[in-house]
Amino acid sequence: MSSHYAPRRGFLQRLFSMGGLAAAGSQVAGAQQRRDGGGDYRFLPRYARAQSYRSLKQSSYARDGGNRDSWPIAPGATQVLFEDSGPGVVTHIWVTIAAQSPDHLKEIVIRMYWDGNSKPSVETPVGDFFGLNLGQYAIYQSAFLNCSPVKALNCYFSMPYRKAARITATNEGKLPVGAFYSNIDYQKVPSLPDDAMYFHAQYRQSAPNSATTNDWKTNGDANRLLNPDGKSNYVYAETRGRGHLMGVTLGVLQNQEFWMGEGDDMIFIDDESKPAIIGTGSEDYFCGAWDFGGRDGSLPFAHLYNGAQLISAAERTGGRYCLYRWHADNPVTFNRYLKHTMEHGHANHRADNFYSVCYWYQSEPYTDFPALPPVEQRIVSMKAVAGPGGARS
Repeated sequence: MSSHYAPRRGFLQRLFSMGGLAAAGSQVAGAQQRRDGGGDYRFLPRYARAQSYRSLKQSSYARDGGNRDSWPIAPGATQVLFEDSGPGVVTHIWVTIAAQSPDHLKEIVIRMYWDGNSKPSVETPVGDFFGLNLGQYAIYQSAFLNCSPVKALNCYFSMPYRKAARITATNEGKLPVGAFYSNIDYQKVPSLPDDAMYFHAQYRQSAPNSATTNDWKTNGDANRLLNPDGKSNYVYAETRGRGHLMGVTLGVLQNQEFWMGEGDDMIFIDDESKPAIIGTGSEDYFCGAWDFGGRDGSLPFAHLYNGAQLISAAERTGGRYCLYRWHADNPVTFNRYLKHTMEHGHANHRADNFYSVCYWYQSEPYTDFPALPPVEQRIVSMKAVAGPGGARS
């Protein structure tokens, strides 16, 4: 087994530790000293020991035994992808789509409902959920999401449920989806531990962000513009309760010339008045550096916990970035309140388009989301914004 999977698997095991619930392949449990019948089992990986769950799959296979292993989804229609009574854990989601519309990654909406709730705990366009926030495919690999050749989308977040789970796909576009393929792997388990939490994912966008200045080139003049409290920051998610932040995906479409970043991440934890965590810049939050290489030197990259898998026309009007950051090494915990934000340029001086999904776990299936933007507003397109001197670009 490739050793780079161990940190993720180890984290998930700690998150949902119980006999048989740990993801197969975890070496953390095997590294712990175990003495059964006088034997030392530290050397034995978890997958070589007896499991107490039952592995199952729900898919779009042809019910008549033929080869039409997908669902068509008409405009306005909703297709149920998964439905089960608990306790259980969704361990892997794979989808691939054949659709007439070039905007289908923004038009099809994925929703997930836990324990019979009428409102979803996951609500996001399908492309954004899988890290394709600008509505175009880009092959990449990360710890929890990937896009494999050709147009195969995968999610490896564990999603436990106690009573019930339901996952749907809704076509909010004007054209039919000819074929929606899905395979959803899950485990039926005897029970869940008391501290097992519910998976959440929330989509947000600001197209464009509201800028504090028309001076794009100098990052808002750091000596002149100050933003200590983050009041006008872009918000990835805001929630109340107890849980922990797992990370974000972000798509940026530049409406302006020059570097789109330099925005500090600011995370409010159990205190709405001031951020508890403040970073040093957008590319730093996504664990890159120096503008990802700058106007003529930027290269896409995709690592286990961070990446910029799509960089196109860097630092130019019309430039595109798709980014992700996972906090699996140190999930950001909260007991009452969380608001994850980021400046759009230093002190929010830029007016680029942001499209994001925030991923977290919470003790209750929280569903108090802001309304999903209408499909027409989700389609990625440049916006006219005020340029230097007040001119429109």
